[in-house]
Formats: sequence, structure tokens, C-alpha cells
Amino acid sequence: MPAFPKPDTLIKVDALKEIKNLNDYKNKKTGRFIPKSISDNLLIATWNIANLGVQKRETGHYKIISEIISWFDVIALQEVNDNTEGLMKLLKQLDKKFKYIFTDPSGNNERMAIIYNSQKLKLLEKIGEIAIAAEDLKNITLPNFTYEFKGFSRSPFLTTFKTKKFVFALINVHLYFGDENESISIQRRSLETYAIARWADLRRKSKYAFTQNILALGDFNMPKVEKGDPVYDALISRGFEMPEHTSKIFSNISNDKNYDQIAFMPGMKKMILSGGVFDFDGAIFTELWDENKPLILRNYLRYYISDHRPRWYELHI
Repeated sequence: MPAFPKPDTLIKVDALKEIKNLNDYKNKKTGRFIPKSISDNLLIATWNIANLGVQKRETGHYKIISEIISWFDVIALQEVNDNTEGLMKLLKQLDKKFKYIFTDPSGNNERMAIIYNSQKLKLLEKIGEIAIAAEDLKNITLPNFTYEFKGFSRSPFLTTFKTKKFVFALINVHLYFGDENESISIQRRSLETYAIARWADLRRKSKYAFTQNILALGDFNMPKVEKGDPVYDALISRGFEMPEHTSKIFSNISNDKNYDQIAFMPGMKKMILSGGVFDFDGAIFTELWDENKPLILRNYLRYYISDHRPRWYELHI
């Protein structure tokens, strides 16, 4: 996990001020509202926190990140380094009701992690990393693709939870990226996506299914959420459904990609009450903003907070 370059910009971090700005933005800015967690809803989110454990964030930055995490009942994290120092510093800022679970490192020396509100959610027994058996690899194919699927670069992380009577499974993913425009990279990424979709489809249809309520969430490295995008097409090919995006807020701070997604197996979309992407970069460290030099703020945020924004949905339970 190579770190982003550390920016030359140095400022004193006033975490309390920035947290107030975040909450004002969330509660007052049109299209940014995130509801509070109550007994009848479930707030699910995903966030790629850039190179967590590699980039040298300060305590104030961890407080800002943890404030956003605390708004949700369960959140999937990507880009957690083998060195869990960053994750531990982040958890230190959270209320004790928030528990966590993470994987061993796989490709790019990355772990997957889940943070959840243990007062609202019970972690269930089905947990693991998803792998495709060697004899099944031949079935991970898509029309006109020449790349041969050999397995996941970063193993998807399966966890299951219960809240009230609702049992569900989360598949936390960070799919292969490679070269954005190279055909083989796109094929490899699309096949990883198809492998996840196929696995979820087969499990939900099995008479031995632990639950049929399956969500895949994380960094899909999906440029466009539309038919014709090979990653999108692979995801929906086996039943996953994507809620319609009601805003034009992208999931990266450059505001031009929809890499981060939450996909639902059939029957779950009717539970959705609200959702979106929270563009924290519009609320914090505003003194660094210069419309003539936008990279000053962007480079600061991608190092100390993230280059990705969290995506979330509120479900009725």
C-alpha cells in the first residue's frame, strides 16, 4: 500500500471545530442529510479510508474520521493496512459500543474491516473470506473476455449480523484496479465482480442459505453506474440491484467517479428509506480552499482523511 505524498501544507487541526462543521453540513446542506440511528432503521455504509495505517494522520484527523463513522450502525472499511496502528487509533476515538472485526492482509498488504454498533447489531456465526474453489474457476467467465480468472486479488470479507428479526450478510470488497483503461485490467476487475455476484446468487438460492439478505459493498473501482460499463454489468448479471442515484455527488473527492457502491440482492431495495454519498470535503478545512489552486485542499484531504467519500443507505427494519 504505497502512501500518497505527504502534503507540504501544515495547519493546526481543531477537531471540535471541524466536527461541528461536519454536523452543520450534514444537517443543513441540501442533499447531505443523514438520519440518526433509531430502533426502526439500519444505517449501513462503506468507506475506503486511504492507506489506513500507512499515512501519518494526527489525533485530530482520527477524531474527524471517527465522527463520520459514528453516524452509522455498521460500516465496511477498505485499505486497512497490515499494520493495524491506524485502525486502533481510529477505534480509540469511538464509543465503546462500537466493535470491530478484520481480516488477514491479502493483495496490496490490505485488510478488510467492519465496525459495528454492538448495542444494535449482533455479530453472527457465519464469518469468512470468500474464495472460489480451483475446480470452479472455469465458471467465472463473461462473453468475449480473454482473461482467465485466477482468484481475487484481495479476498472479499463476509460477515453476518442480526438486528431485531432482520438477519443479513455483508460482503466487503475492494476489487482489483490495475490500469484504468487497459483491457486486461478491466476484464480482471469485471470477472472479480462477476465472481462475487455469482457467489451471492448461488448462496441465496441454496436450500441451506444462512440468509437471503445479502449486500455487496465497498470499493468496486466502478467508473460508471450504468449499463454498458463492464463492472456494472457484471455486478447486476446475477441479481444484484443498484438503487438509483438521486444526486450527482460522486464517491471520490475529485468528484468524477462512482467507485464505491452498495448493491442489494432482490427484495431488499424496498427496505431503503434514504441514502447517498457524504462529501465531507465540502465541510472541513475550508481555509485551504482556493478555487485557483484546488489541489491544495484535495492533496491535504486525501492524505489526512481520504480520497474517497463514504456511501450509505438507511433501511427500514
